Amino acid sequence: MTRETWPRRDAPIDNAGTALLVIDVQKGILHPGAARQRPWFHSTATEVVVPNIRRLLDSSRVSGVEVVYTVIQSLTHDGRDRSIDYKETGFHFPPGSEAAEVCDEVRPLDDEIVLPKTSSSLFNSTIFEFLLRNMGLDTVIVTGFLTDQCVDHTMRDGADRGFRMICATDACTTDTAERHEAALAAFKGYGRLTTTREIVAELHGS
Repeated sequence: MTRETWPRRDAPIDNAGTALLVIDVQKGILHPGAARQRPWFHSTATEVVVPNIRRLLDSSRVSGVEVVYTVIQSLTHDGRDRSIDYKETGFHFPPGSEAAEVCDEVRPLDDEIVLPKTSSSLFNSTIFEFLLRNMGLDTVIVTGFLTDQCVDHTMRDGADRGFRMICATDACTTDTAERHEAALAAFKGYGRLTTTREIVAELHGS
Protein backbone atom coordinates (compact mmCIF):
# COMPACT_ATOMS: atom_id res chain seq x y z
CA MET A 1 0.00 0.00 0.00
CA THR A 2 1.50 3.32 -1.06
CA ARG A 3 1.35 6.63 0.77
CA GLU A 4 -1.30 7.79 -1.71
CA THR A 5 -3.62 4.80 -1.28
CA TRP A 6 -3.65 3.91 2.42
CA PRO A 7 -6.93 4.63 4.27
CA ARG A 8 -6.23 8.05 5.79
CA ARG A 9 -7.72 8.73 9.22
CA ASP A 10 -9.52 11.99 8.38
CA ALA A 11 -10.37 11.30 4.75
CA PRO A 12 -14.09 11.25 3.84
CA ILE A 13 -15.78 7.90 4.42
CA ASP A 14 -16.05 5.78 1.28
CA ASN A 15 -19.35 3.98 1.87
CA ALA A 16 -18.50 1.11 -0.48
CA GLY A 17 -15.26 0.41 1.42
CA THR A 18 -16.70 0.63 4.93
CA ALA A 19 -18.19 -1.74 7.51
CA LEU A 20 -20.32 -0.78 10.51
CA LEU A 21 -19.35 -3.08 13.39
CA VAL A 22 -21.74 -3.65 16.31
CA ILE A 23 -19.89 -5.21 19.26
CA ASP A 24 -21.60 -7.32 21.97
CA VAL A 25 -25.00 -5.59 21.96
CA GLN A 26 -26.56 -8.83 23.11
CA LYS A 27 -29.11 -10.06 25.61
CA GLY A 28 -26.52 -11.51 27.98
CA ILE A 29 -24.90 -8.08 28.38
CA LEU A 30 -27.79 -5.63 28.11
CA HIS A 31 -30.71 -6.96 30.14
CA PRO A 32 -33.12 -5.64 32.80
CA GLY A 33 -30.90 -6.83 35.66
CA ALA A 34 -28.11 -4.55 34.47
CA ALA A 35 -30.15 -1.53 35.58
CA ARG A 36 -29.47 -2.55 39.19
CA GLN A 37 -26.06 -4.14 38.76
CA ARG A 38 -24.52 -1.57 36.40
CA PRO A 39 -26.71 1.56 36.49
CA TRP A 40 -24.56 3.98 34.46
CA PHE A 41 -23.90 1.38 31.80
CA HIS A 42 -27.58 0.44 31.56
CA SER A 43 -28.86 4.00 31.38
CA THR A 44 -26.35 5.17 28.77
CA ALA A 45 -26.78 1.98 26.76
CA THR A 46 -30.56 2.15 26.61
CA GLU A 47 -31.02 5.92 26.40
CA VAL A 48 -28.10 6.92 24.18
CA VAL A 49 -26.04 4.12 22.69
CA VAL A 50 -28.68 1.75 21.35
CA PRO A 51 -30.70 4.58 19.74
CA ASN A 52 -27.49 5.86 18.12
CA ILE A 53 -26.58 2.41 16.86
CA ARG A 54 -30.04 2.17 15.34
CA ARG A 55 -29.45 5.48 13.54
CA LEU A 56 -26.13 4.19 12.23
CA LEU A 57 -27.73 0.93 11.13
CA ASP A 58 -30.47 2.75 9.26
CA SER A 59 -27.97 5.04 7.54
CA SER A 60 -25.58 2.21 6.72
CA ARG A 61 -28.27 0.06 5.19
CA VAL A 62 -29.45 2.75 2.81
CA SER A 63 -25.99 4.05 1.92
CA GLY A 64 -24.24 0.81 1.00
CA VAL A 65 -22.17 0.31 4.15
CA GLU A 66 -21.70 -3.34 5.14
CA VAL A 67 -23.17 -4.21 8.57
CA VAL A 68 -21.36 -6.78 10.72
CA TYR A 69 -22.20 -7.90 14.26
CA THR A 70 -20.11 -9.75 16.78
CA VAL A 71 -21.37 -11.37 19.98
CA ILE A 72 -19.70 -13.14 22.86
CA GLN A 73 -20.51 -16.80 22.28
CA SER A 74 -18.49 -19.90 23.06
CA LEU A 75 -18.04 -22.47 20.34
CA THR A 76 -18.47 -25.30 22.85
CA HIS A 77 -21.20 -25.92 25.42
CA ASP A 78 -18.75 -25.95 28.33
CA GLY A 79 -16.78 -22.93 27.08
CA ARG A 80 -13.43 -24.68 27.00
CA ASP A 81 -12.52 -22.75 23.83
CA ARG A 82 -12.79 -19.32 25.48
CA SER A 83 -9.88 -16.95 25.96
CA ILE A 84 -8.26 -16.95 29.40
CA ASP A 85 -9.80 -13.52 30.11
CA TYR A 86 -13.32 -14.80 29.44
CA LYS A 87 -12.65 -17.84 31.62
CA GLU A 88 -11.33 -15.69 34.46
CA THR A 89 -14.24 -13.23 34.30
CA GLY A 90 -16.89 -15.91 33.81
CA PHE A 91 -18.10 -14.84 30.37
CA HIS A 92 -19.70 -17.93 28.88
CA PHE A 93 -22.67 -17.76 26.57
CA PRO A 94 -23.21 -21.21 25.03
CA PRO A 95 -24.03 -21.70 21.35
CA GLY A 96 -27.72 -21.12 20.67
CA SER A 97 -28.38 -19.48 24.04
CA GLU A 98 -30.63 -16.44 24.40
CA ALA A 99 -27.75 -14.60 26.07
CA ALA A 100 -25.77 -14.82 22.82
CA GLU A 101 -28.56 -13.25 20.74
CA VAL A 102 -28.31 -9.70 19.45
CA CYS A 103 -30.71 -7.35 21.28
CA ASP A 104 -34.05 -6.98 19.53
CA GLU A 105 -33.70 -3.20 19.17
CA VAL A 106 -30.72 -3.61 16.82
CA ARG A 107 -31.36 -7.07 15.40
CA PRO A 108 -29.54 -8.00 12.18
CA LEU A 109 -31.28 -8.37 8.84
CA ASP A 110 -31.30 -11.76 7.13
CA ASP A 111 -28.12 -11.33 5.09
CA GLU A 112 -26.02 -9.50 7.68
CA ILE A 113 -23.05 -11.26 9.23
CA VAL A 114 -22.98 -12.21 12.92
CA LEU A 115 -19.61 -13.48 14.21
CA PRO A 116 -19.40 -15.31 17.55
CA LYS A 117 -16.20 -14.38 19.38
CA THR A 118 -14.39 -15.79 22.37
CA SER A 119 -11.95 -12.95 23.04
CA SER A 120 -12.12 -9.20 23.55
CA SER A 121 -11.08 -8.36 20.00
CA LEU A 122 -12.91 -10.19 17.23
CA PHE A 123 -9.75 -9.86 15.14
CA ASN A 124 -8.23 -12.55 17.39
CA SER A 125 -11.02 -15.13 17.54
CA THR A 126 -13.05 -14.71 14.35
CA ILE A 127 -12.46 -14.46 10.60
CA PHE A 128 -13.35 -10.75 10.61
CA GLU A 129 -10.10 -9.62 8.97
CA PHE A 130 -10.48 -12.32 6.29
CA LEU A 131 -14.03 -11.14 5.58
CA LEU A 132 -13.06 -7.47 5.36
CA ARG A 133 -10.35 -8.21 2.84
CA ASN A 134 -12.63 -10.52 0.82
CA MET A 135 -15.27 -7.79 0.64
CA GLY A 136 -12.77 -5.07 -0.26
CA LEU A 137 -13.35 -3.09 2.93
CA ASP A 138 -10.61 -0.99 4.53
CA THR A 139 -12.59 1.12 7.02
CA VAL A 140 -14.47 0.02 10.16
CA ILE A 141 -16.93 2.13 12.15
CA VAL A 142 -16.89 0.69 15.68
CA THR A 143 -19.85 0.73 18.10
CA GLY A 144 -21.03 -1.28 21.10
CA PHE A 145 -19.84 -2.57 24.46
CA LEU A 146 -17.56 -1.95 26.36
CA THR A 147 -15.61 1.16 25.45
CA ASP A 148 -12.61 0.24 27.58
CA GLN A 149 -12.58 -3.46 26.76
CA CYS A 150 -13.78 -4.94 23.48
CA VAL A 151 -14.16 -1.61 21.66
CA ASP A 152 -10.69 -0.51 22.78
CA HIS A 153 -9.04 -3.79 21.82
CA THR A 154 -10.76 -3.88 18.44
CA MET A 155 -9.75 -0.30 17.59
CA ARG A 156 -6.11 -1.07 18.36
CA ASP A 157 -6.02 -4.42 16.58
CA GLY A 158 -7.72 -3.07 13.48
CA ALA A 159 -5.27 -0.19 13.21
CA ASP A 160 -2.30 -2.53 13.62
CA ARG A 161 -3.66 -4.64 10.75
CA GLY A 162 -3.84 -1.66 8.42
CA PHE A 163 -7.53 -0.79 8.65
CA ARG A 164 -8.89 2.70 9.12
CA MET A 165 -10.74 2.57 12.41
CA ILE A 166 -13.49 5.04 13.34
CA CYS A 167 -15.12 5.05 16.79
CA ALA A 168 -18.61 6.48 17.18
CA THR A 169 -18.00 7.82 20.68
CA ASP A 170 -21.70 8.18 21.55
CA ALA A 171 -22.54 4.73 20.22
CA CYS A 172 -20.42 2.86 22.76
CA THR A 173 -20.32 2.81 26.55
CA THR A 174 -18.93 1.10 29.65
CA ASP A 175 -19.56 1.02 33.41
CA THR A 176 -18.73 4.63 34.30
CA ALA A 177 -18.27 7.98 32.58
CA GLU A 178 -14.68 8.07 33.82
CA ARG A 179 -13.85 4.71 32.28
CA HIS A 180 -15.50 5.71 29.00
CA GLU A 181 -13.55 8.95 28.70
CA ALA A 182 -10.28 7.35 29.78
CA ALA A 183 -10.65 4.68 27.11
CA LEU A 184 -11.32 7.22 24.36
CA ALA A 185 -8.24 9.16 25.43
CA ALA A 186 -6.15 5.99 25.48
CA PHE A 187 -7.00 4.68 22.01
CA LYS A 188 -7.50 7.96 20.13
CA GLY A 189 -4.13 7.49 18.44
CA TYR A 190 -5.39 4.32 16.76
CA GLY A 191 -8.24 5.86 14.82
CA ARG A 192 -10.71 8.65 14.32
CA LEU A 193 -13.09 9.60 17.12
CA THR A 194 -16.35 11.19 16.04
CA THR A 195 -20.08 11.22 16.76
CA THR A 196 -23.09 9.42 15.39
CA ARG A 197 -24.47 12.65 13.99
CA GLU A 198 -21.28 13.39 12.08
CA ILE A 199 -21.05 9.87 10.69
CA VAL A 200 -24.68 9.84 9.56
CA ALA A 201 -24.21 13.18 7.78
CA GLU A 202 -21.07 11.90 6.10
CA LEU A 203 -22.69 8.65 4.96
CA HIS A 204 -25.45 10.68 3.32
CA GLY A 205 -22.99 13.09 1.75
CA SER A 206 -23.98 16.20 3.65
